[in-house]
Amino acid sequence: MFEGSSLFLLPAIGFLTGVVVGLTGVGGGSLMTPMLIGVVGVPPAIAVGTDLLFAAITKSFGGFTHWRAGHVVKPIFLRLVLSSLIGAASFFAWLHFTAPDVSSLNRTIRVSLGVAVFITAAALVIRPWLIKWRMRYANEHTSETSGLNIGLTLILGFVIGALVAVSSIGAGAIGVTALMLLFPLLPLRQIVGTDVAYAVPLTFLAGAAHASFGNVDLALLAALLVGSIPGILIGAKLCTRIPEIATRALLVVMLTLAGWKLTH
Repeated sequence: MFEGSSLFLLPAIGFLTGVVVGLTGVGGGSLMTPMLIGVVGVPPAIAVGTDLLFAAITKSFGGFTHWRAGHVVKPIFLRLVLSSLIGAASFFAWLHFTAPDVSSLNRTIRVSLGVAVFITAAALVIRPWLIKWRMRYANEHTSETSGLNIGLTLILGFVIGALVAVSSIGAGAIGVTALMLLFPLLPLRQIVGTDVAYAVPLTFLAGAAHASFGNVDLALLAALLVGSIPGILIGAKLCTRIPEIATRALLVVMLTLAGWKLTH
C-alpha cells in the first residue's frame, strides 16, 4: 500500500518509537499512530488497527517477562482483562451496528487520538509527584493490598478498553498512572508488570477486530517492526545515560505537538 520514500520512512518511525519506548517505557501508540497519520498519511483507522497489532507483538515479550518474574498481580490483571475487553467490544459493536461513514469514523478517531495524546502527556507530567506521594503513603501503611477497589478497577478497564479500541492509546502511561492512584501500596514493578500484561490480550484482540474491518496493513506492520526492534534495544541501553527528566520532557513536548496537530 505504501511505496517509495515510505519504505525508508516507516522503519525510521518504528526506530524512533522504539528508542523512546526503550528510554521511557511509554510512547508507543501515542507517538507512532500520530506520526503514521500526520507524516506518512495513513488513514486513521488503518493507523490505529496496525499499531494495535504492533503493540500486541512488542508488549508480549515484556508481558511474558513480567509474568515469569511474578510482577503481575493476578486479581487486578483478570479484572482489567475482563472489563477492558468489554469496553473494546462495546466500541466494535457500535461500529458494526451503526456502520458509520468512513470519513466520519476517521474524523472521530483523529479527535479521540488527539485527546488521548493530551491525557498521556498530562500523565507523564504528574508521574514524578505521583511516585513521591505513593512512597509517602506506603511508608505510613503496612498492607500492600488495602484500598483494593474492584468497582473502580472495572471502570478503569472498560474506559481503557474503549479508548484503546478507538485510538490505540491508553494502556501505557494512562493505565500506569491510574493504577498508581488506585493501588498506591503496590510496588511500582507490579503496577508496570500488571499494566503491560493485560495490554497484551487487549491490543491483540482489538487489533484482530480492526483487521476484520480491513483496518490493518501487514506490509506497514512489518516495516514498523523492522525499525522498532533495534530501536528498543538501543533505547534500553541509553536509558542509564540520559537523565529521566530530559527524556520525559522531550516526550511531553512531542505528545503535546502531536495532540495539537490531530485536534486542529
